[in-house]
Amino acid sequence: MYPKEIRRLIYTTNAVEALHRHFRKVTKTKSVFPHDDALRKILYLAYHQLSHKWTMAVRDWPFVYTQLMLLHEDRMPNLDNRD
Repeated sequence: MYPKEIRRLIYTTNAVEALHRHFRKVTKTKSVFPHDDALRKILYLAYHQLSHKWTMAVRDWPFVYTQLMLLHEDRMPNLDNRD
């Protein structure tokens, strides 16, 4: 079992699912769009709002990376000992 920081990272990194979830959240409050451009505009604005989150740093990344190195040292590169 992974620590909660790693589980949070694993469950929130699927960008496609996150984008679709955000689109559904935005569009489910409106049942009818007057025309296709209205739907395109609301999806564009939702994407624009969500894209700002993608530039943020991963929360607790040093801790998560250290834990992953301890759990999977045969698979994780050690960035401190670069050649």
